[in-house]
Amino acid sequence: MKKKVLSVMLALTMIVSVTACGLKSPDTSSTGGAAEPAPAQTQAAAPAETGAAEPAAPADTTTPAAEPEVTLVYAEVNPLDTIVGQTATAYADKVAELSGGTIKIDIQASGVLGSENDVLDTMLGGGGTIHMSRISAFALTSYGGEKSMLLSLPYTFVNREHFWSFATSDLAEEFLLEPHENGSGVRGLFYGEEGFRHFFTTKEIAGMEDLAGMKLRVSNDPVMNGLVESLGANPTVVSFNELYSALQTGVVDGAEQPIANYKSNAFPEVAPNLILDGHTLGAIQVIITDEAWDSLTEEQQNILVEAGEYASQFNRQISEDAENEVLEQLKADGVNVVEVSDVTPWQEAVKGVIEENTKGQEELYQKILDLAK
Repeated sequence: MKKKVLSVMLALTMIVSVTACGLKSPDTSSTGGAAEPAPAQTQAAAPAETGAAEPAAPADTTTPAAEPEVTLVYAEVNPLDTIVGQTATAYADKVAELSGGTIKIDIQASGVLGSENDVLDTMLGGGGTIHMSRISAFALTSYGGEKSMLLSLPYTFVNREHFWSFATSDLAEEFLLEPHENGSGVRGLFYGEEGFRHFFTTKEIAGMEDLAGMKLRVSNDPVMNGLVESLGANPTVVSFNELYSALQTGVVDGAEQPIANYKSNAFPEVAPNLILDGHTLGAIQVIITDEAWDSLTEEQQNILVEAGEYASQFNRQISEDAENEVLEQLKADGVNVVEVSDVTPWQEAVKGVIEENTKGQEELYQKILDLAK
């Protein structure tokens, strides 16, 4: 009898001991919906559910630990059907593929997070609510991007091939890393383009001289201000999100955008005159905050870079065809499309803008020009 009692007590002691060691099924609750982790915060993936009676497998010290999951919020001011919107989608898909789904690029398109300047203010101000963005190269000029300014100078790139010669040259990385190196708190990942930028107006236009006296929307960029003034027009600062209504109500008489963005944002409805002056190639870059970059593992950083190379080539492949297709649609829809057969008068008019904004960087600017040869 005493032996039986002792046996029972011994068994109970073993059960309590095993329970205290924590041998229980792991928590596999979903991270979707309201329970999704805050963007840019890493969270280790939960192990798979195991049966209650199945003993825990010994740790495999030869298998590397799984990369932590991360979500990066990506701001895009234009809709997803634009060239830059399609590029963002291609990038996000490639990141997901290369990371096995552990890195998610959360694209917030159509300007829901604000204009490019709003987004840059948020990113440079810290706080981690926006981690990545597609921006126009000239957007950085108001934030100390002296090298980036050179890419937005009028008539710098003679054609698309000239731009891609730059974007694939050794100079490209130097330009991409400029904001990081000057302490702005962001860095560029890759380049792309959205076609040449052209002026569009609410009033009928036939040539450069018709822009004189018009109020043309600018984004408070020194280069664009100078360009508009050199054409005899009046630069007027208006947020991109307010541009449609500004055109509709007469706050401004016109603006400038790449062709695809002009159509996707419905600007032909209120400004149906487009003059193909091609004053600037719409050079773009995708940037990430240093804070978000530094929070990633080296493998995750490499994935973002590799996906960027893919997205850059994707952008190069679709941009010109997409632009030409949109242009034909605009003509079919009755937009007054004005061809510019000779850009020489335009180039002569903006010489002062180029000279003013290349001071101290003449040699670097010449390197860009020489890539056209």
